[in-house]
Amino acid sequence: MAKVVIEVKKNPNENNSSILRRFTRKMQESGIVRHVKKSRYNLRKESKLKTKRSALKRMGRRQEIEKLKKMGKMK
Repeated sequence: MAKVVIEVKKNPNENNSSILRRFTRKMQESGIVRHVKKSRYNLRKESKLKTKRSALKRMGRRQEIEKLKKMGKMK
C-alpha cells in the first residue's frame, strides 16, 4: 500500500473535538485502518525447506503410529 498523508488543519472558530472528528472521518475514508487490521495477523510464507521438513516429520509420526497399531500397543 502506498503511503498516504492525511492532514487536517484547524479552521478558525473550530474546537478540538470537531477537528478530531474530521480527522477520524478522513482516516476511515482513506482505508488505512481497514488495511492495517486486515494485514495484522498475516504470516509470512514458510520456506520450502521448512515445509518439507515438517511434512517428513508428520509422515514419520504417522508411520510410527501405524507400526504401534500393528504391534497392538496402540488403539
